Amino acid sequence: MPARLFVVHGSHPCATVQRALELKGIPYRLVELPASSQPLVMTPLFGRRTVPGIRFEDGVKVQGSRAILRELERRAPEPALFGAPEIGEAERWGDEVLQPVPRRLLWTAFAADPAAMHGFQEGQRSPKLPMAVVKAAAKVILPVERRMNGVTDEAVRADLAALPGMLDTVDAWIAAGVLGGAAPNAADLQIGASLRLLATMQDLRPLLAAHPAGALAARWFAPLPGTVAAGALPAAWLPPQPAAVA
Repeated sequence: MPARLFVVHGSHPCATVQRALELKGIPYRLVELPASSQPLVMTPLFGRRTVPGIRFEDGVKVQGSRAILRELERRAPEPALFGAPEIGEAERWGDEVLQPVPRRLLWTAFAADPAAMHGFQEGQRSPKLPMAVVKAAAKVILPVERRMNGVTDEAVRADLAALPGMLDTVDAWIAAGVLGGAAPNAADLQIGASLRLLATMQDLRPLLAAHPAGALAARWFAPLPGTVAAGALPAAWLPPQPAAVA
């Protein structure tokens, strides 16, 4: 029996692991959980509430994108995802610093534009819900997700203020060759998946387009079908419009 990967559709750390499994050529079966159900499913199965989690054919269970990538590297060393220490440091930063940002921003944007959630169902294995059902479900899902992910006005303002500097950090790693090489490494996958999710928000696309970081996700990931229209994030909180695209 192939490994079983537990995911929530659209999750960026789940996308990181799926891409790594494909690169390593490791067969797996996807177990797709409904949004917001992961605490109920993952806690008894893996010990913590978050996705992704994987159960290998030998019974070994691993939870979290960084831990899973290291286990994949142990089981299938080629193609290598790790190497220079800088890759591990960039991957850690992508997980601990960058990864929560698109999650908080997206749930903030969904609160302003719940109908946008409908488009993010594209590509999921379970049947798509009609728009009316999505809007009704949003009234239950949004408070749960905002609470689980620490979405507050203060946190989102801080995320948006810090985002240009985060993109500068990614740009510097690209310039140094840590990211954006001929083949993806663990840091490319960890950071690229987060950038792909940020790009679903039209309010952020001008900022992303002004940075080399903005093109990194497209090298290793197909675009997500969902889009949140401009105006979903408070205009007063957005970073200044980049001069190059103003």
